[in-house]
Amino acid sequence: MGENIRDQRISLDEVDLHILELLKSNAKMKMQDIGEKVHLTGQAVSNRITKMEKFGVIKGYKVILEKEYLPKMIIAFITIFMKTPNHGLFKQFFESKKEIVEAHRISGDGCYMLRVEVESQEILSELVDELLAFGNYKVNISIDQVK
Repeated sequence: MGENIRDQRISLDEVDLHILELLKSNAKMKMQDIGEKVHLTGQAVSNRITKMEKFGVIKGYKVILEKEYLPKMIIAFITIFMKTPNHGLFKQFFESKKEIVEAHRISGDGCYMLRVEVESQEILSELVDELLAFGNYKVNISIDQVK
């Protein structure tokens, strides 16, 4: 009673997996075009995609921007060494920060790895000052994206 649909499991068949591959290569692909490739109607494809969204298989869609048209960003990878066992507060913190574009719980050296995009050293400095409430950190700055 009151069970969330995202807590339920969905079984994906080969057609669902093919639809997901097509969406990964072009999330704006028309349902009719996907249907032609998987031998379904556009409406049947739409129904499958809606079901996968409801069950949380598809969590969202993203836009990949050409960086040369955007303001220059500093990309940093920050390893967090937690000093507090309260990881819930830390999760709330990084989810509230738009500068933190990825967060990974890791094994090995450190507890979390954050990918951060900021417009200036000052913003990065303010962010790492805030991180000290949760633990120590190590910052690596990207000098070039090679892939």
